[in-house]
Amino acid sequence: MSLIKRNEDYPAWSNLFNDIFNRNWLDWTTRNFSDTNTTLPSVNILEAADSYELNMAAPGLEKKDFKIELNHGILTISSEKKVEKETKKGQQFTRREYSYQSFNRSFTLPDTVENEKISAKYENGVLKVVIPKKEAAKTKSLKTIEIK
Repeated sequence: MSLIKRNEDYPAWSNLFNDIFNRNWLDWTTRNFSDTNTTLPSVNILEAADSYELNMAAPGLEKKDFKIELNHGILTISSEKKVEKETKKGQQFTRREYSYQSFNRSFTLPDTVENEKISAKYENGVLKVVIPKKEAAKTKSLKTIEIK
């Protein structure tokens, strides 16, 4: 996944063709029919004049469950959480369910960001990562040039 914008005239057609040509038609497992993965958190990426803001919906996790790494221009956000309920001595059960959640999402950052100033905050089930732009990459105000 990339933070770099694409200017496509017909983005719906592009997605349709990518879906058709990138699919493995010999794989008839259930993953061939769904583009969504319920364990993969959704992400919104907003672009402002001076930064990018990545918001990841990850309810039920805690701040300590996340791992954020930046390596050679690739920002990776991952989490692994395993919850086991203790069994008391002499306790018998016919069914026991474990809870295990993990994900790993990577984003390619453009060269125009300040890698040293990236910050993250987790609040109300949303991980917010702010990625500031370098001064040269910040959007300049529109200048009107007079024609003589």
